[in-house]
Amino acid sequence: MMSSKKGRLLSEINVTPFVDVMLVLLIIFMVTAPMMTHGVKIDAPKTTLKKMEVQEHAVIIAIDASRRVFINDKQLAASEVREKLPMLLDIQHTKEVHLKADKSLPYGLVMDVMAQIKDAGIEKIGMVTEPASVMQQGGR
Repeated sequence: MMSSKKGRLLSEINVTPFVDVMLVLLIIFMVTAPMMTHGVKIDAPKTTLKKMEVQEHAVIIAIDASRRVFINDKQLAASEVREKLPMLLDIQHTKEVHLKADKSLPYGLVMDVMAQIKDAGIEKIGMVTEPASVMQQGGR
C-alpha cells in the first residue's frame, strides 16, 4: 500500500499563492490608479449652472494661470492655436471643443484664444466652469 501511494504523482495545483499575488496587485492598482490621472491645473470660475453632459472623448483646450495653452495635454503658446489646432485635431470630425480657462486670466486673452479656435474651423466652443458650493448659492 505504501509503495502505490509513493509512486503516484500529485496532480493538484495550489492556487493559494496565485490568489495572494492577485490580491496584492489589485490593491496596488486601486491605490495608484487615482494618481495616474493627470491634467492641467486650472482654477475655473464657479457658476450655479447645471452640469452639462460631456462626451467621453471630448476635446478640452485649457489655459492655465501661466498663459500656457494645452490641447488634450499637448502644450503650445497662446498665439499658435490657429496654426497648430488643425494639425492636432481632425477638424472635419471635431465639431465641438471645451475651453477651460483659469479665472485669473484677462478676458482679452481668453477671447483671443476663442477667436483662434473659431478661425481654425471649430463650430462650437463650450466653456467649462466649476459648480459653486451650496453655501455660496444661498448667500447671494
